[in-house]
Amino acid sequence: MSGKPFFRTIFDVPHEEYFSPGHGLCAGCTAGTIAKLLLKVAGPNTIVVNATGCVEVSTTTYPYTSWNVPWLHVAFENTAAAASGVESAIIALKKKGIMDPSTKVNVIALAGDGGTYDIGLQALSGMLERGHRVMYVLYDNEAYMNTGIQRSGSTPEFAWTTTTPVGSQWKGKMQQKKPIAEIVSAHGTPYVATSNPNNFTDMMNKFKKGLETEGPSFVHVLQPCTTGWKFDPRYGIEISRLATETAMWINWENDHGEFRVTVTVPRRRHVRNYLRMQGRFSHLTEQEVNEIQDSVNKKVENINRLVGKTVIGPLVE
Repeated sequence: MSGKPFFRTIFDVPHEEYFSPGHGLCAGCTAGTIAKLLLKVAGPNTIVVNATGCVEVSTTTYPYTSWNVPWLHVAFENTAAAASGVESAIIALKKKGIMDPSTKVNVIALAGDGGTYDIGLQALSGMLERGHRVMYVLYDNEAYMNTGIQRSGSTPEFAWTTTTPVGSQWKGKMQQKKPIAEIVSAHGTPYVATSNPNNFTDMMNKFKKGLETEGPSFVHVLQPCTTGWKFDPRYGIEISRLATETAMWINWENDHGEFRVTVTVPRRRHVRNYLRMQGRFSHLTEQEVNEIQDSVNKKVENINRLVGKTVIGPLVE
């Protein structure tokens, strides 16, 4: 799978549109950007299986839809199971001669962190273990945003949500973010990657690699949420960029056992640059900010050790 990237600049992005404007996603929501670029990579021969969540309710307000490809809505917990069924049905149709065996159909499971980290983890694990050729795309806004900004397994430590309030005793979420991409990799999944919409060519290349993988693939995309993260809608992509520059989020891929960091950071910025732009972290003390920085420093050390060279550079203010 390794080699030259498919997309290098904005000029390599296809003009065709399979995700229409006019949806109800919040102003500044980066989920629309992710879906738009995902379908530009996948093209028309695509079936999307979409869990209940922000993207589902905002892009399919009856009688309208933003999806110009076949699209299936399923419950929170069974996105991966339904996508497995779609992939199996395509195999059966080809065996029976109903569908041309040479026709390639992209099956994409699309879900948020609530439907992936928590409620849908069992179905996802089963899909990975069985080896279905499905690309699972996780748009991660780090809480149950569609139902009222409740904490999820993806919510980072110290973050405010409506179920992890900030007060004299409770200072936001007490647990760290679950390492879902590493959990998926532990299944022996052929292709696993992390990305974010600021590094759009990196994200699109990973979608392309995932779709070309024989067997399951998983692309984990950070999705800044203007309402749940409490930031001005114009700063969604900026926050996505800062996530990478501070190493709060590292873009990497595990391509058939070959691990690499795909977006290097020669000079790393302090996490406060990322945190201070979000109201969900406005309660943090300097000590808590430093605790987060210490955690990131350890993560960077581990990544550099794993890669065998410095891909995430030293901290600069």
